[in-house]
Amino acid sequence: MGMVEQYPALNRPDHPVCSVCIANYNGAGLLDDCLTSVLAQEGDFSIEIIVHDDASTDDSVTLLRDRYPEVEVLAAAQNVGFCVSNNRMVEQARGEFVLLLNNDAALHADAISSLLTAARVAATPVILTLPQYDWSTNALVDRGCLLDPFYNPVPNLDSARGNVAMAIGACMFLPRSLWNDLGGFPDWIESIGEDMYLCCLARLHGHDVTALHCSGFRHRLGASFGGARVTGKKLSTTLRRRRLSERNKTIVLFLCTPTPAMWLLLAIHIASLLLEGLVVSSVRLDPRIFTEVYAGALRALVLERSRLLSLRRRVQKARAVTVRAYVKPFIALPYKLVMLFRFGMPRVDR
Repeated sequence: MGMVEQYPALNRPDHPVCSVCIANYNGAGLLDDCLTSVLAQEGDFSIEIIVHDDASTDDSVTLLRDRYPEVEVLAAAQNVGFCVSNNRMVEQARGEFVLLLNNDAALHADAISSLLTAARVAATPVILTLPQYDWSTNALVDRGCLLDPFYNPVPNLDSARGNVAMAIGACMFLPRSLWNDLGGFPDWIESIGEDMYLCCLARLHGHDVTALHCSGFRHRLGASFGGARVTGKKLSTTLRRRRLSERNKTIVLFLCTPTPAMWLLLAIHIASLLLEGLVVSSVRLDPRIFTEVYAGALRALVLERSRLLSLRRRVQKARAVTVRAYVKPFIALPYKLVMLFRFGMPRVDR
């Protein structure tokens, strides 16, 4: 496992049904709420809790060892990012199912029992998620997400719709066997978009992504990564989040969109990215926004083209569904236009 110090849990169950995996970085102020919600789950089933600490500079590891002896801790010596953190935890997991949970989220008391019930009645292995509620206002944020043609996540607020395009990584539940079949999160993503990639890959393989309408989880949106929320009726993000988001969405579009639609979509996407980058960087008087975020997304495609072409061939060779079935949870209207008319130009913080 590399440079990781392992602190085994005390009295861990022999055969846990679910392994709750929590990636943590400098989350000492968040972990109590998160872990308390997991330990308070209702139902007659056994769970194990694994926390991967990504070389935190706060006292996260000390807090975990002192207050939560029932939690297995993987303490990394070097920061490796969200994807590697989750891959390491699932590699250690022993449960039939895994629940990936953000350290800035807290489950409703019936969350895991609801997920287990839904997974048991599903005809085939499925990725599940729960309704997401804002931590401060308790307002519904989404029931999973749809995607627009350019792979921008679109919150699903339709109470009658369960089949979605993706479940956000803040609360993602699936059989451990399905995770292994899909290969987990790709290390090259780092963070942001890993959930989209895994869900798109699962749907290409013929597995549903479903948002339940019962139970839920509360989430401090943007607490662990910055940005990604509306403040004072204005949308705010960060340079790092936007850089990773635009790069990774572009790559997922390239890898997962079935031929022949991909090439036309990619051309339109690249042209719109360049235009958007020029406008945003000009309005914000910050050329770094264009060079780091928008040009960076295109640069990644060019520099990694051989590897990505090879990966695309493998992804599409494994496709088990029609193009129509794959794009069913997509919407036609570009979501960035909706957000622009609703909130104006986003603020990009450093």
